[in-house]
Amino acid sequence: MKKTLCIISIFSCILALHSCTKEGFTDNPEARLRISLDTLRFDTVFTTVGSITQSLKIYNDNDRDLRISRLRLGGGNTSFFALNADGINSRDISNLDIAAGDSIYLFVAVTIEPNADLLPFLVQDSIEITCNGNLQHVQLEAYGQNARYLRNTVVRQDTRFTPELPYVILGGLRVDTNVTLTIDPGVRIYLHADAPLVIDGSLQVNGTLADSVVFRGDRLDQDYRDLPASWPGIYFRAGSTNNRLQYARVLNAYQAIVADQPSLNASPKLELLESVIDNSYETGILGIRSSIRAVNCLLSNCGLNVLLANGGNYEFTHNTVASYSNAYLQHKNPVLLVTNWDSTSAGVTTYPLQATFTNNIFWGDNGTVEDEVVVSKRGNNPFSVEFFNNLYKATRDPDFSTLSNNIRNQDPLFDSIQVSARYFDFRLNLKPSPAINKGIPTGTSKDLEGKPRDAEPDMGCYEKQ
Repeated sequence: MKKTLCIISIFSCILALHSCTKEGFTDNPEARLRISLDTLRFDTVFTTVGSITQSLKIYNDNDRDLRISRLRLGGGNTSFFALNADGINSRDISNLDIAAGDSIYLFVAVTIEPNADLLPFLVQDSIEITCNGNLQHVQLEAYGQNARYLRNTVVRQDTRFTPELPYVILGGLRVDTNVTLTIDPGVRIYLHADAPLVIDGSLQVNGTLADSVVFRGDRLDQDYRDLPASWPGIYFRAGSTNNRLQYARVLNAYQAIVADQPSLNASPKLELLESVIDNSYETGILGIRSSIRAVNCLLSNCGLNVLLANGGNYEFTHNTVASYSNAYLQHKNPVLLVTNWDSTSAGVTTYPLQATFTNNIFWGDNGTVEDEVVVSKRGNNPFSVEFFNNLYKATRDPDFSTLSNNIRNQDPLFDSIQVSARYFDFRLNLKPSPAINKGIPTGTSKDLEGKPRDAEPDMGCYEKQ
């Protein structure tokens, strides 16, 4: 009898021990996982570079622990995608535990190998998740884009960029002295966060109305593609000459355009025609004792849209220069600031200044700025700033300036400004804008969109049709 009782006790202990080790988990097929999404999509990924890491969550909504017996990529070791779960980097992961009422993150990245395609191409795979005999899937999609890669490159002979594939610039690109870089219509240039475009020679951007040339950051995923300061900007240094940008789009830079020091010949250091500069963190155009001619351009939503400092020679005709505070940039600087002086620890130095502004709109809103046009003068150097037929927001007219037929503090009534949606349409077609028919003829026969200007042109870069 005692022997029987002993055997029963031992057997009971074994059962209790076995029950204890298993009581947290359930293998009931009815206990399923919940996954935060069924398809994970990546925006365009440049081949060989790799994407940002995206994530999804896997939830255990049950009152018992669950064990994922296997979590794998359908493409196996040949997949372009990679997984990380619970600190494990692998394309095939086993035995992941999720406590009752808890969840885990699953991180996914993609690196796409180059091929012969010129256009973006779709890459797909799926994640297979097995738990308690149930198989669940998450679809993966990414568009790959082949590109020409330039890293820490110096252009030492005349060179032409053509549009068959985009260019990705890493570490910076410099055009050497006495060398011209020509960019054909339709070229797309994506620059990394460490990649300025530095011009010591000449830059000729030959965009067209149908095929503009785009400069922007190389992060195209949704959370990053519209961030200002995504890349440094385009810098025309002291020795640079004969630069011309037509139908260019310069987006999301830190300082979009910088022209430093005077032109070395009779031509402007930079001509900027029918171009768009948008969402630049610090400045849209920065002229430092330089010479710039800008016609039919849109300069929008920059930290300071146009800064012409330390004197120089400038001509701005039929441009729309506007900023609104938004989720990325607070509007706290005037859209146009013109000065003829520089202040250092050694004191103030002044320079000659010649600037003419004709048929422009200078406007800002939703910020802290009352005077959107500011002119500052010091010393006795030659100084001439002229405003002819412009519309601007200001409590008073700019100082030290010659003024003729300007419109002050009348809303230009742009077609649509929706700050929360980051939608800005600066045309003048839908409302009775005070800028319509208030310009003077300048020989500029078309607007930014190639539409004809009439004998009484509108102010700004767009002509009402």
